[in-house]
Amino acid sequence: MKILFLSNFYNHHQASISRELYQQTEKQYRFVATELMPEDRIKLGYADIGDEFVVQYNEDPVLKKQIQQWIDEADAVIIGAAPEYLIENRKKTGKLILRYSERPLKYGFQLWKYPFQWLRWNKINPRRAYIYMLCASAYTASDYAKFGLFNKRTLKWGYFPECKNYVNIMELIDKKNRTELLWCGRFLDWKHPDDAILIATRLKEANYDFHLTMVGTGEMENQLKKMVADRGLINEVNFTGSVPSDQVRNYMEKAGIYLLTSDRKEGWGAVLNEAMNSGCAVLASRDAGSVPYLISDDYNGMIYDSCSVDMLYEKTAFLLDHPIEQKRLGLCAYETITKVWNAKEAARRLVQIADGLCRGSLEFFEEGPCSRA
Repeated sequence: MKILFLSNFYNHHQASISRELYQQTEKQYRFVATELMPEDRIKLGYADIGDEFVVQYNEDPVLKKQIQQWIDEADAVIIGAAPEYLIENRKKTGKLILRYSERPLKYGFQLWKYPFQWLRWNKINPRRAYIYMLCASAYTASDYAKFGLFNKRTLKWGYFPECKNYVNIMELIDKKNRTELLWCGRFLDWKHPDDAILIATRLKEANYDFHLTMVGTGEMENQLKKMVADRGLINEVNFTGSVPSDQVRNYMEKAGIYLLTSDRKEGWGAVLNEAMNSGCAVLASRDAGSVPYLISDDYNGMIYDSCSVDMLYEKTAFLLDHPIEQKRLGLCAYETITKVWNAKEAARRLVQIADGLCRGSLEFFEEGPCSRA
């Protein structure tokens, strides 16, 4: 089975799934990066990963011809953010294409854009073409359905960061600080890091014993630090600054509670996979793309209505009051990632699905990656 992945650049979010696909296709897998790593991502700690199956697209005519040949001959091509012209030959010949997309309507349904989007998206996804959608958001399928696209051709997918299998997960969970809250990411308005500061304010007013660590940097950093100072939270909240992605897990392994506060503009949110894999009791906004796929409310995490600070506060207070419940949620979260939502299992399923589709059949898995979206 020859599989080729086309995307803008290669980073730690694709590394685990790519390495598994490389092994499970007996090294018949390639990742073609069509852009160089953006400077802002490098500043956030994204490492330049040099796996042997990664090829950097450039204007060298010999390389361009070779890459186009790989694309045309592969059994399956996964395409994310990459130039559309690279897969035109596959559309014409009816060879399998797996689009890889977060939700397209992150800013809501904008009626004035609808005619243009309908024409463009239907043009690049002609009915005769053999195209399926790997949904990297729980809202991808419903968004594209508004444009009449990918009917019965959508599969649950996502991002698959490194999955750690701990020798003794209960020992890790038992050692966690039950009063430690953690927030990680870029300080952007649609990620709502200020909501974490707002609930910290209310927790202090209610005399809770807690500490909040904010990992990251971004345009709201000065605003957030001013909020902390103005609200007298200097002793309760600390900022780490930018932390390399491989070191973020150290904070997750120590925290009892993880906060994911993003709204619908969060296409996926790979920090959720990592926090669950680290045995955290997760409080997550319903609108973040990964949440409905990864979390079953009150089983392996807790879901709250996006931007509802009241609901977020109530659930945070509940977890601080119930440390045993923290442990239960953390263990179930860990098992969700290690048993179902991990790169090894996702790659196995994708290879099986792609093989079936190449033979003209499709059998969805019942749940998890490659189940019906």
